[in-house]
Formats: sequence, structure tokens, C-alpha cells
Amino acid sequence: MASPKVLAIVLAGGEGKRLMPLTKHRAKPAVPFGGIYRLVDFALSNLVNSRYLHIVVLTQYKSHSLDRHISKTWRMSPLLGNFVSSVPAQQRVGKRWYLGSADAIYQCLNIIDDERPDIVVVVGADHVYRMDFSQMVDEHIASGADMTVAGIRQPISMASEFGVIDIDPDNPDRIRDFLEKPTDPVGLPDSPHEILASMGNYVINADALVEAVTFDADNEDSKHDMGGDLVPYFVRKGTAGFYDFIRNDVPGSADRDRDYWRDVGTIDSYFDANMDLISVNPVFNMYNDEWPLYTGYTGLPPAKFVHAGPGRLGHAADSIVSPGVVISGATVVGSVLSPGVRLHSWASVSDSVLMDDVIVHRHAQVHRAILDKNVTVKERARIGLDAEEDRRRGFTVTESGITVVPKNTVVD
Repeated sequence: MASPKVLAIVLAGGEGKRLMPLTKHRAKPAVPFGGIYRLVDFALSNLVNSRYLHIVVLTQYKSHSLDRHISKTWRMSPLLGNFVSSVPAQQRVGKRWYLGSADAIYQCLNIIDDERPDIVVVVGADHVYRMDFSQMVDEHIASGADMTVAGIRQPISMASEFGVIDIDPDNPDRIRDFLEKPTDPVGLPDSPHEILASMGNYVINADALVEAVTFDADNEDSKHDMGGDLVPYFVRKGTAGFYDFIRNDVPGSADRDRDYWRDVGTIDSYFDANMDLISVNPVFNMYNDEWPLYTGYTGLPPAKFVHAGPGRLGHAADSIVSPGVVISGATVVGSVLSPGVRLHSWASVSDSVLMDDVIVHRHAQVHRAILDKNVTVKERARIGLDAEEDRRRGFTVTESGITVVPKNTVVD
């Protein structure tokens, strides 16, 4: 059989309220991650590595930096008609913005009409993971389902954050019920402390998708959401399939990270996911050359470590140090440093995430903190060592004690 024609749609319009202040000036998928990447790079890298090269990215909120990143970074050769195209909300069906993820696709049905795919792969733009979508597409075709939902086991305590999948015990590749963020979930028969959470990744027959979003658009009681409305629509029809992420075999993955997937929807989960990158045997290994993560940093000089006098040794341990970083007589432990960071003598940074062009002056201390782009920490200033002091200065401090300093702040 000829290979099906596949169109990939990346849902990148998320406002990201729970990631404030990191999303004060940017869309959630544009939030920097892991030193040199943005969150959207993970979805796009997975699609490109899966050899799906017709990709549209649907944007909405504060999309300038996201659009700029995609236009500068994700360029395909036009010779074979491949593309990654950023598509803003266009009000094609009335004077309104997207009401939800299903409505976003409904308002962009012209793209499906233009491309005429057999299958549409729909993915979120704000998760950290590796996945070969071609394997999911193959299983979708073999199953005969109209829509297939990717799922992963998660602790039952987190059920209220996800769409929860209930599979048919007589047919484990079919979804019997789908509960959107339930407060009283039932655990799995073989693991009562876990549930099957939707990953926000879907494979859908194109004609079925067009029919479903058109029907949903006319439903005044719908929230027009992929998980909350479209999946239950296919469940009621008996044509909703389930794909277990544990079956996905990505080249180069080890047992430790083969089923790694993180929803970085909160400050704490974003911080923890960054910390997952830096151990000796990382929980998520970015150094898998068989399934590379792509992004757009070029032309930056190598990282530089200078000054080696007593008590003034420029060094970093258990950390990610990006191109363009200069560590001048400072100490870095357990941290992620993005391009252009400058650390001056006797400064210390520990268990922290520093985004692009952060400057930390002499004798300053940064601990368990996230510093957004262009933050300047003045000489002898302290961040993350006194939660009450940080709150008085207007910084966000999470319950777990992570301090977040907004973009362009000068900290005295």
C-alpha cells in the first residue's frame, strides 16, 4: 500500500497562566528550556524525525517570539514541498478568536482542504519528550479507529491535571470512557495508584476530523476542546483508539528515558524538568544523536571558564552550560545556563535555571531560582535564599520554594 499522506498540526496557542511570569511576554510553547531550546522544539523535532514534514503551527496568545523562532529556525527545503508554517488566529468563521483547541482546527479547515491529507497528527507544543509518531500512525491504521489517543501512566494523585483514559478490558486498543480532569478517579486494575493520562497527542483520519470539528462547532454546550469534547465524541461512536506510549521505540533511547514525558505546565514542573537534564545519568538524555533535538542557535562562541586563583575558580559541576556563556571566577552547581549568561568573580549559582543574557555580578548568590532573559543581579544581591524577601521584591515564589525573577529585572 502507498504511504498515507500525513499533515501535522501543532497546537501552540496556549496562554500558560500557570507558568506566569515566564509567560507574561511570550506564549507557553516559546518558553526557553534546557539552555538552548524552546518548548515547541520538542514537538517539532519529534515530527521531523518521524519524517512528517508538512507541519502547521497554530498560534494565538503573545505569539511574536514564537513566530520569530519558527521562521528563523524551522526552515525546510521547498524543493519537495516540505514546510513548517506558523498560522495565527485568523477569524475565518466570525469575529472571534479560538474558543479551544478543537475550535482552532475548525477555524483552520482551509489548511486541511488545501493539503488534502489522509491522516492528521495533532500534537501539543508544550511537553518534553521523544516520540516516533510514525509508529503511532501505523498502529492507528491497523486498528481501524477514526481517532487514536496517546496515553501514558501517571500517578493517580495527578489525575485532576489530565484527561484520563479508561480502556476497554476486552479490547485494550479501544477507549471505553474518557474523563477530563476527574477529581475522583479510579486506578488501573493492575496498578491502583496509577491512571492512564492523555498526552495531548492524537492521530485522526482527516475526513473524520473535519466531520467532528464541524459537528462540535454547532454544539452550544461544547467547550470546543480536543480532550474534553472531541475525544468523547469518538468514544460515543465507538471509534476512539488507544496508543500506549510505552510501546514507542525511539532509536537511541535507554530504558531510563524511553517513556519520559513531562507536562511542564507549572513553575515547579518546569523547574523539575530542567533538573532532569543534568544528573550524571540524566532522567531525560538530550545527547541522543539517533533522535536529535533541533533548534536555531548558531554563530555563538564556545562557553568560557576563566580565573583560577585561590577562592576564585571559574567552574561548573553537574550543569548544562550553553554556547556564549562566560563563567569568570564564579561557581555553578546543578544548574542550566542559557546562551550569553555572564557570571562574575565569587558569584555562586546553584540548583537554578538562568535564561539568555542573564548577568550575575560579584559575590551575588542565586539558589533554587529561575531567572528570565536579561535579568541583572547586582553585586552581593541574593535570590532564593529568603522567600519572604523575594516576595517583598515582587518575585513569584512557589510552595516548593522556587523563586522566579521576571524578564529584564534588575535585582539589587
